[in-house]
Amino acid sequence: MSVPVERAEQARALMLELFPEGFEEAEADGGVELVAYTTPGGEERLWQAFGGAVATDVDEDWADRWRRFHRPVEVAGLWIGPPWEPPPEDVPTVVIDPGRAFGTGAHPTTRLCVELLARVPRGSVLDVGCGSGVLAIAAARLGHGPLVGVDVDPVAVEAARENARANGVELDAHVLDATLEPLPKADLAVANIALEPVVAIAGRLDSERVITSGYLVSDEPDLTGFPVMERVEAEGWAADLHLRA
Repeated sequence: MSVPVERAEQARALMLELFPEGFEEAEADGGVELVAYTTPGGEERLWQAFGGAVATDVDEDWADRWRRFHRPVEVAGLWIGPPWEPPPEDVPTVVIDPGRAFGTGAHPTTRLCVELLARVPRGSVLDVGCGSGVLAIAAARLGHGPLVGVDVDPVAVEAARENARANGVELDAHVLDATLEPLPKADLAVANIALEPVVAIAGRLDSERVITSGYLVSDEPDLTGFPVMERVEAEGWAADLHLRA
């Protein structure tokens, strides 16, 4: 099922509700493609939720194929990958179980955010829309801390806590609507979500620096009081480092 980029975050949240065991995401023309391995009942839920979907029969080895989709990456001196892939012995690792929340490290926006995390002064971090916790855990590996993660989805918050524990990282993760509720103060805020919520939360952040992503290179988020200091790009996606004016 393909959705336009501007609806990607909403679609991900809905997919997590429908398929908490996990789903795949891939780039598509003008948007993203979301894929779930499911039964006829799950297909019916997709139709009811999105008003349409494309169904394709898969081979009996679909579980192994799903795992092959999640490949490790190396970025900013870190290895980021799923628990079934053997990590190298001489590289700091971020092991993320992709089964319950968005964020495995392989998506370009995640890699771009990690690149910027490696370049900024070390300090406390607020991860807005923390998903699986991959960015907060990567921040810890890069020397940042303490760490707070917030997400509107309880499933994502629990996944972030579990991944943090598995990596031996202290992460204060809790359910919070960043567009409505007060946000904790931090030296650096990271928001890898989507263009609209990135802009919506800007005036509510109590941070000196902000890293944002989740949008295309053609998008230029205008964060009130936070001009862009640096932009990085990959595969048509962009991430920006903002500094408080």
